[in-house]
Amino acid sequence: MRRKPRKAANPVRTIVVRRKPGNQSRALVTFAGRTEEAAIGRSGISSRKREGDGATPIAAMRLIGGYVRPDRVILPPTALPLRFTPQNLLWCDEPRDANYNRPVTAPFKSSHEKMRRDDGLYDICLVMDWNLRSRKRYGGSAIFFHLAKPGYKPTEGCVAVSLPAMKRLLRFMRRGTVVRVIP
Repeated sequence: MRRKPRKAANPVRTIVVRRKPGNQSRALVTFAGRTEEAAIGRSGISSRKREGDGATPIAAMRLIGGYVRPDRVILPPTALPLRFTPQNLLWCDEPRDANYNRPVTAPFKSSHEKMRRDDGLYDICLVMDWNLRSRKRYGGSAIFFHLAKPGYKPTEGCVAVSLPAMKRLLRFMRRGTVVRVIP
């Protein structure tokens, strides 16, 4: 089921993510004159992203849409196209599978991420266009913009913010907004 985009604040074209000084797995996210705390990959940032390396890619990634758990969160207005997260939604992270770095449905035998997680990290999960258009095997998969673990514990390569920060960001996001990860 697709949620119709609602009127949002004036969109920002770019959201900048930069490593927080003194901590390789923490970042600062800057947008619309604000700065928010974030978690990034356990291995920090990298210009040579590889599957399973735990790094957040140094890149300009466009937001293409995302998934939301309406049973767990109430969203602010946003122009970003969001879909309700189905019970059986998975994301293939097996580089040798033809569905690599694509959404798939359960049951699915190859390695995958469960999109409807119990820990709440993907209650709001925004999909960035990393390695989507011309997929490169082992180039990294499931690079999302999602909710952070308590204490901003490191991600596997995604960018993660608190729920209040995500709600502030969503007001400015639309399809095509660039998330620019810089050194």
